[in-house]
Parts: sequence; C-alpha cells; structure tokens
Amino acid sequence: MISKVPGARGALPGSDHSTDSYLPQHGNGGYRVQHYDLDLDYRVVSNRVAGRATITAVASQSLSRFTLDLGRLRIQDIRVDGRPAKFAHRPDKVHITPERPIFAGDTFRVDIRYGGRPVPISGRWGDIGWDELTDGALVASQPNGAPSWFPCNDQPSDKATFRVALTTSSLYTVLVTGDLVSRRRGAGSTTWVYERREPTAPYLMSVQIGRYVMVDLAVGGVVQRAAIPPAVRVRFAHDFGRHGEIMEALQRLFGPYPFNEYVVVVADDELDDPIEAQGMSVFGSNHVDGRRTHERLVVHELAHQWFGNSLTVADWRHIWLNEGFATYAEWLWSGVCGDLSTDALAAHWHARVAARPMDVTLANPGVEKMFDQRIYKRGALTVHALRKRVGDESFFALLRAWTAEHRHATVTTEQFREHAQRFAREPLDDLFTAWLDRPALPPLPR
Repeated sequence: MISKVPGARGALPGSDHSTDSYLPQHGNGGYRVQHYDLDLDYRVVSNRVAGRATITAVASQSLSRFTLDLGRLRIQDIRVDGRPAKFAHRPDKVHITPERPIFAGDTFRVDIRYGGRPVPISGRWGDIGWDELTDGALVASQPNGAPSWFPCNDQPSDKATFRVALTTSSLYTVLVTGDLVSRRRGAGSTTWVYERREPTAPYLMSVQIGRYVMVDLAVGGVVQRAAIPPAVRVRFAHDFGRHGEIMEALQRLFGPYPFNEYVVVVADDELDDPIEAQGMSVFGSNHVDGRRTHERLVVHELAHQWFGNSLTVADWRHIWLNEGFATYAEWLWSGVCGDLSTDALAAHWHARVAARPMDVTLANPGVEKMFDQRIYKRGALTVHALRKRVGDESFFALLRAWTAEHRHATVTTEQFREHAQRFAREPLDDLFTAWLDRPALPPLPR
C-alpha cells in the first residue's frame, strides 16, 4: 500500500509492501480487509471471467493512496466509497488514488470491475493460482496465487470473510471454499453462491469447476462430502473409505473440526501434490488408485484444516507450524490404524533427514527452502521430540488448547514456544533451540 498522512508531502516508503518477511511484494500495508464480496461470470471453453469485487477494509493509518494485489486481469473501473478513483495497474499491483483521503480508523469500500483470461502467477514454485483443467478450472493459491483471480491483500496475516457468487454453464459443478447458501439456475447457466464466514487468508480461498458427481465421505458428525469424476467412483470409495474414522481420530487428538463441513475434490486431471484450502482439499486423479496408496496424504490435507487454515501462520517463515503438524498427523493416524507406530516413523525419518545436508533452520528456513521436504519431516520430528519431553497427557492437552485458543487466528513460532511451556514441568528452551534455531539435527528423541 502506498500511503501518506493527509497534508504531508510524498508517500511513506515501502508501504506498498506487506510485513511478510519472505514475500514482501505480496500484500499491502496501511489497512486490513474485513470482507470480500466477489461476483464472477466464468466461461469454461474460452477461460474468460468477468468479475466484480467489493472490498471492505479499515485503514490503520491515514491514506491518500493505497494498493491491492491483482495479476494479469484487466481493470475496467474502480470506485472508493462510491466515488470514481484514479488507478494504475502495474504487474501484479494496483495503485489506487481515491477522490478523498481516508483517515486512520475509517472503514472504506473499494468496488472493482475487472475481467479477462485468468492465468496463474508464475514464480519460484511454478504456476500458482487459477489454472485451466482439461474440462473445467482449479484454484490452488499457496502461497501467492490469490491475485490470479481476484484483487486482494495477499498476505496470510490479513484474514477476512468472503462471499463468492460464480455463474457458469449448468453442465458444471462449482465448489468454492465456504458454505453453499444458494444455487439459481437460469437459461443454460447456474449461479452458485458461497459464504466463508470464518476469517480466511486469501491464499486459502479456492474455486473448483468440473463435471463432478457428489458423494458422501461419512455419515453422521461433521458433514464430509466429495466431488469426483464419475470414472473414479469405485476406486475413490475404497481409498477414502476410512475418512469418517480419520476425521474422528483427528478430532480426538486436535479438538473439534473448525469448520461447518469438509469437501474433497478429485480433479479429472493429474496433480503433482494435493492442495488444501479452507474447508476443502483437492486431489488429482492420480491420487486415487484403489489401493489406498495415498491415504497418508488424505490425513495430511485434513490436518491442515486445524494447522494452517484455522490457525494460519502470521508470516511465511513460520511454515513449519503448518507442515510439521500435518506430517505428524500422518504418523499419528498410522499408529491409530495399526500400521507403523509414531516411534517407528520418527526413527525412519530421523535417519532419512540425517542423511541430508544440515543447512536448514526450521524456525527461519528462508524463502528458497520454505517448502523443502525437510521442513515437513524435521517439523514432525520436532513435534515428536516435544511429545517425548512433556508426555502424552500434557502433549495432547497442549495441542487441543493450541487449536482452541487460536481458532481462526494467526500464529507464530514464538507463540507456540510460549504456549508449550505452560504444559511442561521443566524449561523447554534447550529443546526448541536445538530443533528450531540450529541447523544441526538433534539426536532421535527417546
């Protein structure tokens, strides 16, 4: 966000960047978003979208100018509080000058009409965001793909509520992260309206469009549904046949599931990795083989609903809090279902990590290594070491308290250290220093 106090000359330097230490070019300062209202009309065959976004925000400082993140879509018009605003759209950034200055503490509204062919955001992790499928579309935005399809303050710490209305051909099923509140069928098209009432980071909003059939994942308890291509129905029924048991196990371990429902989508294309969004996970057709080969990934993505989605990192350098806990959930489920114990898996992965270069500091791995597999496995080993130190009763109590006390909020490594200490009888500084702050791998926890 570019901004200045009314009456002062010039802009505050650097305020068009976020406070995120790894991706400062994504996100903006000077305000916080409260709510996004998106109306989209999407044509599958031509991959064209016409969009209208209304963003409600609160200024944290006085603003004469501000910015939003938006990719290659073309802007037709911007209004701030109903008045036409000047704007300049440079690559991935929209610079907006309202007719009247906005004062610190003011709530203001930005209306943007835009459209074009949505394409992913290209970067060090490949193409991220809105992507065409063979017959449909998929959105996978971690960590910086949200601006590929809507204007936003693209940083994980700025969580907001959402309403998304999407109109497309009635041949397709549309799923958006949120609760379906209405579906209106017209002449050849259907408008699907979803609301995401829980505060949500922009990267965790997702849209899935395809020729899917809906099936139930479990009966009773949390609503668990899936959207799948008809051709995978038999294989899917086996591979996801224990999903209700997995949900029950994770709720016992981590506390109540944090959203109203959970939706699994199986795209009718192959994907490199599954993707989590808020209340949703997306798998490729290659992850459904009828042999439960990828069940650990089913557990991993579900665990992210607690660790990553309800509890969202305040800055990307804390990524181990997402991936370490989701990986440890895989190990916990393995023990619950009678496969390898958590101790056996910890020993296996400790040996594997020990054979790799020791050049990653878990608490601050650097942007180049934030999705390195060592963050996942060493993160899980750190969680296991904590469990061994404090004992099972205290360990699971601290996990359930962690998810309850920070529900739908943002978290940091420092907060977790302080939280864990409350459940320990002795100082944990040495454990966290060894596992989080130093690259050398500590001995296997016993």
